[in-house]
Amino acid sequence: MKINLMHGAGGEVMGELLKILTRFEHNNAGGIGLESLDDGAVIPLNGMNIVFTTDSHVVRPIFFPGGDIGRISVCGTINDLAMMGGRPIALSCGMVIEEGFESGDLEKIVKSMDSALGECGANLVTGDTKVLEKGALDGIVINTAGIGIADRVIRDNGLRIGDRMIVSGTLGDHGMTIMAERAQLSFGDQLKSDVAPLWGLIEKAMAAGEIHAMKDPTRGGFASAINEMAKKSRVSVRISEEALPFKKSVKSAAEMLGIDPLQVANEGKVVMGVPEKDAERVLSALRSHPYGKDAALVGEVVQGSHVIMETRIGGERFIEPPVGDPVPRVC
Repeated sequence: MKINLMHGAGGEVMGELLKILTRFEHNNAGGIGLESLDDGAVIPLNGMNIVFTTDSHVVRPIFFPGGDIGRISVCGTINDLAMMGGRPIALSCGMVIEEGFESGDLEKIVKSMDSALGECGANLVTGDTKVLEKGALDGIVINTAGIGIADRVIRDNGLRIGDRMIVSGTLGDHGMTIMAERAQLSFGDQLKSDVAPLWGLIEKAMAAGEIHAMKDPTRGGFASAINEMAKKSRVSVRISEEALPFKKSVKSAAEMLGIDPLQVANEGKVVMGVPEKDAERVLSALRSHPYGKDAALVGEVVQGSHVIMETRIGGERFIEPPVGDPVPRVC
């Protein structure tokens, strides 16, 4: 097998690559590591739950409406911690920079990273830098790793029959923004990435009620995230097409480019399953935060093994996991 871009796109094809990358015979993590394929690992230590995660970022273009590679590198790691209930404490940053990269652009990237860290109270505490010769990579690659503390650990495999499914806002914003930029489509200021650090939003939701499962719909979008949650939890999820929130500009761009907006990445959204008794309180808490003002209750968990959409015209169809993200190098 030769590795291609689809192997890194977050869809079903990526599973072939993960079978190789998780083949560590001497990995004795005992249920806290790679085998769960969660957003991070939970390490019990002296009565605390330490959440640890790492992420690399190769987005193209590196500057886009609503953000840049610096903001995405911090937000991606913070959000992976938050999806497991982890309050972000400290991040590391490794940069690989191509010879000839503009120092002014690097200053903008660092400023964006600093701003995102400030929003959630985390600190960048260590790092590493390498410079490669011209042509060895496309501008810059950033890796961030993060540590958080979770009072209550939340995983993506905890959905239960009767849970209500909530999304924290409009879907497809980031992926369609990146794709529109590459296609040189102009939507003015109506199409922007949703890239944002979500800890403050998640903290409010957790205080409002119980959350059984969470996942951020990044590569592969909502379709990938909801299918992974259902499969791991061994349940079926029914989604109302009418309830799914989209911006008009995202739907327009998706139609122009022939892309399903459910399959493209979000960088500032969360999909969560909550008990019916807590659904309205959690939804209200999300809507009270700037990053959750468009939160919506979109479905429920039932017995079965598929993700099914109830369409606007009264029919049903499967929401299939994408083979790969139609927008490569999106984060």
